[in-house]
Parts: sequence; structure tokens; C-alpha cells
Amino acid sequence: MSSATDYYIPHEAKWPIVGSIALFLFFLGFASMLNGGNWIVMAVGAALLVFMMVRWFGDVIRESESGTYSPQVDVSFRMAMMWFIFSEVMFFGAFFGALFYARTFSLPWLSGFGEGGAAATNAVLWSGYDAVWPTNGPGELGGEYMAMGWFGLPLINTAILLLSGVTVTIAHHAIKEDNHKKMVRWLGATCALGFLFVFLQAVEYWEAYSHLNLKMGTGIYGSTFFMLTGFHGFHVTMGAVILLFVMLRGTKKHFSSTNHFAFEAAAWYWHFVDVVWLGLFIFVYIL
Repeated sequence: MSSATDYYIPHEAKWPIVGSIALFLFFLGFASMLNGGNWIVMAVGAALLVFMMVRWFGDVIRESESGTYSPQVDVSFRMAMMWFIFSEVMFFGAFFGALFYARTFSLPWLSGFGEGGAAATNAVLWSGYDAVWPTNGPGELGGEYMAMGWFGLPLINTAILLLSGVTVTIAHHAIKEDNHKKMVRWLGATCALGFLFVFLQAVEYWEAYSHLNLKMGTGIYGSTFFMLTGFHGFHVTMGAVILLFVMLRGTKKHFSSTNHFAFEAAAWYWHFVDVVWLGLFIFVYIL
């Protein structure tokens, strides 16, 4: 048990090294699969990662419910979550920056606009190339393709994520009122909307590959499109899984109106995912 004045020192944990090994195996297997290898190493890494997360989450939940943590730990958790979300902002900022650089600097330069040797570059290397976005570049990598429009599934997914932001907020207000049943219901709705978003994005990818010839190798447009939307889809999946864990904890009444940071952390993350998607929808699909 910890008092309000204790500085909590966590016990030794084996899960960080297990998680590191799992990620190494997962990405090693993924890289191997992309280059013609099999999927076994990646599957082992994914299974080990899931095992690590379940066991580590379980340890933290048991420690929390046993009263191990002090108010100082709660502050530490909040600061850690803030820094984590900041790192995610930088993560997506780098990818948005790549998109911005390609559209604002690289393409005009290749088409002859700009100072220095831009005109010569266009005349000698890519004569007649006209920088119009979206593009698969002057080399027309990947062949002919069709750009993904904003109407249809992307617009539906935008509505789904915006609605999920409303449902998770309702659930948050419910736990502040110690209404566990209401919290669980609305968190369940949020999880369902999150997984629906991922399913519809998979349908969108199938449409891109099957009918639009839009692939990861379709020049700068294809690579940035799948890089940004793919990583966002991964974050939506992880966020929905986290909210699912929080919902299951809610069924056991682990939270109260004064002690529910695990819920708040998941909600912060979910709102961040919503905001990132709005940026994606505007700069990747519409503009």
C-alpha cells in the first residue's frame, strides 16, 4: 500500500524486454514477408506481443486495484500519457511533412518552377512533365491509376470517427456520474464504431488495389496515401482494443467518479486519433 506522500518505485518487470523481442520478431518477419519470405516469424512476433500486452495490462490492473499506487503515480501516469501523445504528434507530423514537401517543393521543382537549376532539371531530365497532384511522379511508377476520392467510404469513415468521439465523451460523463452501465454501453458503441472504421478501410484498400490500381508502389501518391492512412488505421485498431479493455474493466466496476485515469488515457488517445483523421481527410483525400 502507498500513502499520498510516498514516491512509488515500481518492481522489476520482465515485460519490456519481452515486448522488445516481440517487436523485433514482428518487424523482421514483416520485412522478410515483403521480400518473398513466409509469415511465420511475423506471426510468432505478433503472438508474443499480444501475450506481453495481456500479461502486462493484467499486472498493472492488479496493482491498481490493490491500492499499490499513490497520487504521485497518478500524476506520473498522466505526464507519461501526455508525452506519449506528443510523440505520436511528431510521428504523424513527419509523414504530413513528407506529403507537404513532395507537393509544395519537389513537384514544382521537377516541373521547372523555382530557383536554381529547376528549369534545367525539367528540360533535361523530365521534359514536358507537369506537376499536378495527385501524381505517381515523372517516371509514372506503378502505371496508370485512379486517385481515391473523398466521397463514399472516406466520408462515411469520417462520420463514423466523429460519432465515436461523441460516444466516448458520453461514456466519460457517465463514469463521472458513477453510472457504470451507461459507461459500458457507450464504450461498447465506441469500440464497435472503431472496428467498423477499420473494416471499411480494409474494403477501401481492396477497392484501391483491385479497381483503381492504386498501390504502395504507385509513385509518391501511392506511398504517402498508404503510409498515412495505413498507420492511422493501425492506431485506430490499437485504440479500439484499448477501449475494449477499458470497457471490460468497466463491467467489473474498476472505475469510480474520482479514480478512472485508465479511461481518460484511452479517451485522450481516441480523440487524438479523431483529430489526425480530420487532417488526413482534408489533406490526403480532398486537397
